[in-house]
Amino acid sequence: MALPPKFNAHRLTFSSSLTSAPEPKHTIELFLDYVCPFSAKLFNHLYNNIIPKIISPNPSLSSKVDFIIRQQIQPWHPSSTLVHEAALAVLQLTNSPAKFYQFSSTLFAHQKSYFDISLVNETRNQTYRRLAKLASDTISDLDEEAVYNLLAIPSQPGEDGALNAGNAVTNDVKLITKINRLLGVHVTPTVIFNGVVANEISSGWTEEQWKEWLDKNIV
Repeated sequence: MALPPKFNAHRLTFSSSLTSAPEPKHTIELFLDYVCPFSAKLFNHLYNNIIPKIISPNPSLSSKVDFIIRQQIQPWHPSSTLVHEAALAVLQLTNSPAKFYQFSSTLFAHQKSYFDISLVNETRNQTYRRLAKLASDTISDLDEEAVYNLLAIPSQPGEDGALNAGNAVTNDVKLITKINRLLGVHVTPTVIFNGVVANEISSGWTEEQWKEWLDKNIV
């Protein structure tokens, strides 16, 4: 599935030069929900261990593979939408894979703060305010107010009287949801390798299991 240009920061490549390096031969797509514990387990292990220790130092792997995060909102957790919106706001403001993945790592690290019970007595805009602060604390040159302004819901109708207008990232939420629905992805995490669901990949895989799989499939 193609990646719309506005979501280019969802893609993590390992080439030092995007202009001269060939396109990676293989793509690993990670369908993740920021409030899913198993998504956190998979992402954290990949981001903190597999990518820096196995893929990045190894040109035979890093030149042949890239990763794409597919934000998979799970609607039975209402907070899932809010947290994913924060990631989309960061993407809009930075358009940087490094910063988007950095903030994704922070969201997973703090995911319990956005579980159902953690914000049951919090208004939507209060949650957005916390997320905006988390983003600015994570990314030093990111303005908290700029993030919050993309997320906040107005308390009064607009000039057209609209009561359900959403926020400045609503259209992005619609687009990522349409993309994922076309693929029929349901559970998180789901991993798609070169267009095919890789059911064998588990969030509980060890470094050795990942290395064995990568050596076998990234050729």
